[in-house]
Amino acid sequence: MMRLLAALALFGVFATHAVAQDAQRSECLAMANAPPRATPVSLRRVAAKADEVALTYAGHSTYYIDTPGGIRIATDYNGAYQIGRLPDVVTMNRAHSTHYTLFPDPGIAHVLHGWGENGQAAHYAERIGDVYIRNVTTDIRRYWGEGNGGEMIKDGNSIFIFEVAGLCIGHLGHLHVKLDDSQFAAIGRLDIVMVPIDGTYTMSLDGVSEITKRLRASVVLPMHRFATPLDEFMRLIGQQFEIDRRGERTLRISRDTLPATPTVIILDGV
Repeated sequence: MMRLLAALALFGVFATHAVAQDAQRSECLAMANAPPRATPVSLRRVAAKADEVALTYAGHSTYYIDTPGGIRIATDYNGAYQIGRLPDVVTMNRAHSTHYTLFPDPGIAHVLHGWGENGQAAHYAERIGDVYIRNVTTDIRRYWGEGNGGEMIKDGNSIFIFEVAGLCIGHLGHLHVKLDDSQFAAIGRLDIVMVPIDGTYTMSLDGVSEITKRLRASVVLPMHRFATPLDEFMRLIGQQFEIDRRGERTLRISRDTLPATPTVIILDGV
C-alpha cells in the first residue's frame, strides 16, 4: 500500500512538472503573468531589429500569417480565400461552412479544428516551425440543422493564439459569448488581435468592444464585418484607440514596430 501511495505521489509530481513545462512554452502567458519591467533606453537602442510577420486580409474571417521562418497560416480557413501559395497550417471554427471545410487541400500539412470530438474540447499547444500555436475554447450557438435554439455547443469555437518573432497574435474566431476571467487569463497578453465586428452573427458590437478594450492589444484587426459601420465600432471602443486606415491588404510588423498607442488598423477589403 505504501509503495502504491509513493508511486501515485511520484506520478503527481511528474504530471505537475509536465503541465508546468507546457505552460512555460508559452512566452505570451509568461509575459502576461510576469511583473512589469522597464527596459532601459540604452538597451532599446542597441537591440537587434526584430523579424517581421506579415498579416494579410484574405476575406471574411480569414487572415494569412506569414512568419519569418517561412510558415504560412490561414485562419478560419474554408478554402475559398486563396492568396499565393498554399498555407502550411489552417485553423477552423465550427460556426458556419464559411469558417471551415471538411475537405481541405491534402497539401496542407496541419489542419487544426477549433472544436473537439466526442464531447471533448480541442486542445493545441504545439510548435510548428518558428511559431507556437495554442487555443482557448469558448461555447457557440447552434445553427440550422443542429437543433438551433437549443443549448449552446460547449467548446465549439476556439480562440487561436500564434506566438512568433516575439509577437503574441490572437484570432477570436466566431465568438458568441463574453469571456470570463479564466479565459482572459488563458489567453494571456496579446500584441495583435483579430476581432469579428458584424454585431449580429457573432456578438453585439457592445460585447465585442468590451472584450477588445479589456484585451488592450497594441493592434486590433477587424474582420467578419459585413455591413457594420466602422465608425460605430470605433465609437464603442472609445478614445483610447487610434485609427489607421490602410490602402493595402498586408500589414508587416515586428515587436519593435508595434504602435505606442493601441491602434485599430483597417486593411483594404475589410
